[in-house]
Amino acid sequence: MKTRRAACNCGRLEIVCKGEPVRISMCHCLECQRRTGAVFASQAWFARQQTTISGNSTQFTRQSDANRSVSFRFCPLCGSTVYWEADAIPGHIAVAVGAFADPVFPAPTYSGFEARRHRWVDPLLTVAVHHSD
Repeated sequence: MKTRRAACNCGRLEIVCKGEPVRISMCHCLECQRRTGAVFASQAWFARQQTTISGNSTQFTRQSDANRSVSFRFCPLCGSTVYWEADAIPGHIAVAVGAFADPVFPAPTYSGFEARRHRWVDPLLTVAVHHSD
């Protein structure tokens, strides 16, 4: 069984994920754009029992663009968001793909909130993914 480690920038908050993610997605919502400072967020979803979390985190909870609660966990020292939980996918934890620092991490197969997608991102979507608004 494959084991992957994701961590914050300073390494004090980490999550170890065993097995394959149940979904890898990218989100184009405006809140994810603000949170990451990028034009979309990329996350790997794992069942909670696939994960082991260590280190201290600070939590920030907000409503998603779909009006559901999302609770983000980030390092209180360096500020990196490492993982989060969302009412939309109970029993699962989303891990920021970039926190794995693994350039061969599998590509997303789901793309959400595409109505807010930056148009220059279109060439990236030539990969076979499920598209939704």
